[in-house]
Parts: sequence; structure tokens; C-alpha cells
Amino acid sequence: MPFTSLGLSPALAQAASDQGYPAPTAVQLAAVPTILQGHDVLATAQTGSGKTAAYCLPLLQQWLAGRQASPRQAQTLILLPTRELAAQVGDVLRQLSQGLPRRPKIAVVFGGVSINPQMMALRGGADIVAATPGRLLDLLAHKALRLSSVDTLVLDEADRLLDLGFADELAGVLEQLPPYRQNLLFSATFPPAVRALAERLLNQPQRIDIAPDDTAAPDIRQRAIEVDAGRRTMLLRHLLQTHGWERALVFVASRHSADRVAGKLQAAGIRAAALHGDCSQGQRGQVLADLKSGRLQVLVATDVAARGIDIARLPVVINYDLPRSPVDYTHRIGRTGRAGASGEAVSFISADCAAHFQLIEKRQRLRLPRERIAGFEPVAVNPAASPNAAIDNGGVKGKRKSKKDKLREAAAQAQAEPR
Repeated sequence: MPFTSLGLSPALAQAASDQGYPAPTAVQLAAVPTILQGHDVLATAQTGSGKTAAYCLPLLQQWLAGRQASPRQAQTLILLPTRELAAQVGDVLRQLSQGLPRRPKIAVVFGGVSINPQMMALRGGADIVAATPGRLLDLLAHKALRLSSVDTLVLDEADRLLDLGFADELAGVLEQLPPYRQNLLFSATFPPAVRALAERLLNQPQRIDIAPDDTAAPDIRQRAIEVDAGRRTMLLRHLLQTHGWERALVFVASRHSADRVAGKLQAAGIRAAALHGDCSQGQRGQVLADLKSGRLQVLVATDVAARGIDIARLPVVINYDLPRSPVDYTHRIGRTGRAGASGEAVSFISADCAAHFQLIEKRQRLRLPRERIAGFEPVAVNPAASPNAAIDNGGVKGKRKSKKDKLREAAAQAQAEPR
């Protein structure tokens, strides 16, 4: 089915094809006509399913059909959990706009960088704003932006927005929006917090649930390799050499581990760099650009890169440290096998995290055979007496409360107490 059959203009349909979509994906088939009809939407779809274009295409179509305000007033607001995802959505909007008879002014704003250039960019207004909640509130406080004309609100990665503790900031943004608007909520998962937000925010929404199946699921070969924790870096170097992967994304549990592993790879002559929360926005953008262009072979990252990062034709993702939760496992490996390409996901299983990976397998309803690589066979045994084993390897989410979890519980308890 061609994109024009969804109600899109020929220019937008051609732009979608130019971006690598030979035909609409399942979420695009369901979402584009529904959004164009003006309905509120609650959509869940797996990572790599094309959901960003599923809302960007109809948003651009609606903007083309509308009256252009002067000075420009923000008509569409897209809220996102991370600066990387905000930048990526901005890129998608600009790419899809290239062939349009007129182009919207797109503003991408996020924290971690100076606010002044973003305030300058907003002079004269903007048609579409993609933002993280905290920086958006800062700009509103500086009166650099007004939301009184917003007629469409998009919450992308809504589960991540709430998981990162943005609930209060999100409430602050919603208070400044006009009451009558179209609301689009996209989420990879649908936990109780997202369900409660949808019930509060959406008006008779159309529910779109694209369940993964054998035909739509990414072509990702998953592997589990047993290795002693102290020999993971050597095994990583061996795999890079023997498989000839031109690019690889390696996930670790902490910022310190990212710097350490990247440093060891660099010392071995491998073009590697680290990506984590302490990196400036300029550093983040540079290492991602270097990986995409081939100047970098290995990116060693914390879960800051697990969502929203789209690296075309990435051949492999390696879990050097296991993720804290099964959901994070899904998002990590979803960085490969995108847009119809095949990929590989490798997890290193040391003795002290074997039970951890079994839990991930159980939650994911999969069972992977354990591999051993000649010369890297493990000799350590499962340290049953070590109570900190899961914590040392990232831990299973829910086993040990994070600082943010404790703060949220304390706030909820305070609100529940009689005054």
C-alpha cells in the first residue's frame, strides 16, 4: 500500500519513501489516518517499528493544511525523555520537510547545554517544538516561548518519561496548554503509570496496539556467551576481530565502566569512545556522528543510548553488562535489526549474573543456548554466597530501589498523609 493511500500529500509520501520506508509499517498504517482525522491516539509499538514517522508525517500534513500564523506560534509540541531522542525527532521532521512547498520552523530544545542559543533560535516563534520537559519549563519561565496556541500534543516514549521521574515537570507543562487540543501518546510499553496518564490526558482515544509477531519482529540473532567477568574485554576484542563488525554498540552498567572499557579498546588500537550522562551534548553528538560515519568502530554506552538512538545498519549490540530490567534488554537489542535489516545481539554471561539473565529470559519468554568460545571458557562458579552479585552487575530492576524510586515513594506517602 503506498503512502498516498493514507491521505498524505504526494510530497510527504515521496519523503517517506526517501527515508527508507518502501511501504507504510503497521503502526504507520494505523496511526497516520487516525491522526489526520483528528482523534486522540494511544499507541504502543515495539522499538524500530517506525512510530516516529507515524506521527511526524500527519503532523506535517496538518501543518501544511493550516493557516500559517505570523509571528509563528507553536502549534505542535512533542515531549520526549532524552536529548538524543529530541534531536533525532527534529532530524526526522526536517528530513521529511525537505520536499514540501513550504517548510515549518522546527525548534529542538533540551537541557545539558546553554539555554541562550535556544532562546535565540525561538525568536520569531516556531511552528513545531520538540522538547524535554525540564528545558521547556525553563524557556517558559524566561518567556521565550508560549504554549497558548498548541493544538496538538505528542508524548513520545511516555513510559520512559514517567520512569525518569518527569511526572511533576510534565504536569507543569500540561498546565500551560490550552484545554482543547489533539493528544497523541506513544509508548513502547503500557505500565500502570502510562495507563493512568492516558486516562487523565486523552479524550476518547483510538487505541493502536501493534503486537510483535514473526513477520514484523526485527531479524535479530540473540546469543548468550558464558565468560568470566574479568575476561569480558578480551572476549570483546576477540569477537570484534573474528567477526569483522565494522560498527558495534556495547552496553555497560555505569559511566565508569564506559570510560574504562573504551579506554582499554583504544589502547588495543580499536577506534572506540564512551557515551554516558557526563558527556556534554557536543560530545554526544560527535561520537554518534562518528559511529554513523564509520570513523568510530565501537561505542561503549550506558543506557542513555538504549532508547531513541537510530543507527542505520548497526550490525551488532553487545551487553557487556546485563541491563537492570527485561524492558531495558528489549530496548538495547532494538538498536540493531532496524528498518528491515538483520542484526545480532550478544550478551556476556558471567557466573555472578547467570540468575539475572535467567530472569530476563523468563520475562522475555525466550531461552538461549549458552555458548562458550574456545580460549575464553569460564572457570568461575556461581557465587551463591554473594548477596551483592546482582547489584554489582546492574541488578534486576525491582530488586533494589533506586534513589529516584525512594524519592517518589516518599512524595506519594507525604501526599497520602492526613494534614
